[in-house]
Amino acid sequence: MDMRNQGSLGAEGAAGAGAGESVEDSADPGQNRPVRDSLLMIARFSYADGAGVYEVRVRNLSEGGLMIEFDRPLAVDTPVTIDLRGIGEVTGRVAWCTQGRLGIALDETIDPMKARKSVGQGQTTPTFAKPIVFREPRSR
Repeated sequence: MDMRNQGSLGAEGAAGAGAGESVEDSADPGQNRPVRDSLLMIARFSYADGAGVYEVRVRNLSEGGLMIEFDRPLAVDTPVTIDLRGIGEVTGRVAWCTQGRLGIALDETIDPMKARKSVGQGQTTPTFAKPIVFREPRSR
C-alpha cells in the first residue's frame, strides 16, 4: 500500500537531507526544488561488493534520488543498483547513511510517477488481486 505526501527537496533529490534532518527543514525557500514523492514500496537492492540482492523499503523517491531502509551501514559514494517497480533497474551512489536508512543519489534522472502505476488492472489479473469496486444500488 502506498502512502503519499509531497514536499520539497534539495538539488540532490531525496538523498539531499542530512541524518535526522527533515528534507523540508533543509530546503531554501528561495529556490525551485524538485518534488519528493513519499511512499512505501519494496525494491531489490545490491551494492558494489556483489554479496547479494536485498529487498529494501523505498521511503521516498524523486527524479534524482531516493531514500531506502537498509540495516547495514555503507560508505558514502558506494555504487548501488536498485530495481524499482514500474521503472526498472537504476544505478546510483550512497549520498548519506544514518541508522537504518540510506540516501541514494541516482546517476540518471527518472520519472518517479512511473513507480506509482496501478498494479492488478490487466486482463489476466486474477479477481482476488483486482481492486474492489463499489457501485450505487439500483433504484427499483
